[in-house]
Amino acid sequence: MAARTSPTERQRRLGAELRRMRTSAGVSAEFAAGLLGVDRGKISNIESGARPISAERLRTLADSCGCTEATYVDALAEMAQPRSRGWWEKYRGALPEGFLDIAELEVHALRMRAAYAMHMPGLLQTTEHALALFRVVIPQLSEQEIALRLAHRVERQAVLDGDVPTPYTAIVHEAALRMQFGGRSVARAQLENLLEKSELPHVRLLVIPFAAGAFPGAGQTVLYAEGPATQLDTVQIDNSHGPVFAHSEAQLAKYRAHLDWMERIALSTCESREFIHAIAHQI
Repeated sequence: MAARTSPTERQRRLGAELRRMRTSAGVSAEFAAGLLGVDRGKISNIESGARPISAERLRTLADSCGCTEATYVDALAEMAQPRSRGWWEKYRGALPEGFLDIAELEVHALRMRAAYAMHMPGLLQTTEHALALFRVVIPQLSEQEIALRLAHRVERQAVLDGDVPTPYTAIVHEAALRMQFGGRSVARAQLENLLEKSELPHVRLLVIPFAAGAFPGAGQTVLYAEGPATQLDTVQIDNSHGPVFAHSEAQLAKYRAHLDWMERIALSTCESREFIHAIAHQI
């Protein structure tokens, strides 16, 4: 396992929250440095996620900034604890760091909502479906890289299968249901897997049919991960160059509105299952 040379997304997020807390309170970096007994440069490193901060110092800073929301401060203090080695760390240096950041985000999320227009939700993919996707990546992946990505994807799915599974809502467009990645048999098995997973009490599967028409964010794949405090929610957006993470107040509100809109125009859970079942029989 290679050592990471840059902060994880979770570390960057903690630093961004501390910067937001400090600047919102009108506290200068120089004052914060004196308060914590460190030099000015270390404050910059803490706020970029490059340097850790102890939970004790974090609480001192929060108190000085007048941040009294206990749930939020407690969550930040938890983020500041020394990192335990998550299962994704064994892929360090072998997979893009964004893949590891997604896995860490999912593990720490209290609830998740996701929307897919052209692809199946990664947490609900069969191995054969995922394999078909990895074989059409540009530039082409080696067999070893494909195997690593497949193993990583399978391990990610544990958040829905563990002793305390994460509540998960997946909104899938009809276009994604009709894509035949890997051929007819793989596509049919993938739809059957969706139906099986949709029966789990913590999984909501909603379908947007073509007939529903237009909706905002139609071309994006979006994951909205809820944190222990609303301020710590995170949006993760897929693009061809890797995952993008967003967490400003305006961005969070925008994507909550997107997902709310999609849920309003989607079929009910029962209607969605019937719709998927019908497509599976057509393939």
